[in-house]
Amino acid sequence: MTDKKIIDPKNPPQRFLSTKEAAFIVGICKRTLEKHRTYGTGPKYRKVGGRILYDIDDLRAWTEIGARVSTTDPIDNFIRPAKRHAALAPRYAGKN
Repeated sequence: MTDKKIIDPKNPPQRFLSTKEAAFIVGICKRTLEKHRTYGTGPKYRKVGGRILYDIDDLRAWTEIGARVSTTDPIDNFIRPAKRHAALAPRYAGKN
């Protein structure tokens, strides 16, 4: 007899994504996601050993920041550009 774990498909174990996988899920280039991480404008990530890992829930939360119904929606929250100044400039931090 083998000792196999039965995985419930309705409640799968936590799985983390690599940068390449996370970028694909979000729909941006891997390099753009790396820039967001470097400048502090991206989603939460974990560093395990030398690997960068993303939780799918953190990716969803990050993309929800940019959710809009109309182009006239107020810009209270938005995803900042993947640029060095975006993390530092008051304009991008929501401080007009």
